[in-house]
Amino acid sequence: MRIIKFILVLFIVVIGAAFAVMNAAPVNLNYYLGVQEAPLALILVAALLLGALLGVVASLGALVRLRHEVSDLRRKQRLAQEEIDNLRSLPIKD
Repeated sequence: MRIIKFILVLFIVVIGAAFAVMNAAPVNLNYYLGVQEAPLALILVAALLLGALLGVVASLGALVRLRHEVSDLRRKQRLAQEEIDNLRSLPIKD
């Protein structure tokens, strides 16, 4: 399984390097504060990283909510298990 992951990562790196070499021409990046000339591959990688970062930030709220829910459910499960253990220790009355 490790060799398959390694081959897949190597393939992606080679494709990315070939893409960067084929798109090395500088382009103008117009933004609100000015204009910057940079290679197209660099601009695309920066846009990809910015999008990934924004995706992580957007999912943080859901992650925090789910972690809180998990801790709540673990506490409830622990209390239920303690109650079951207490009920099992009670003698049976006829």
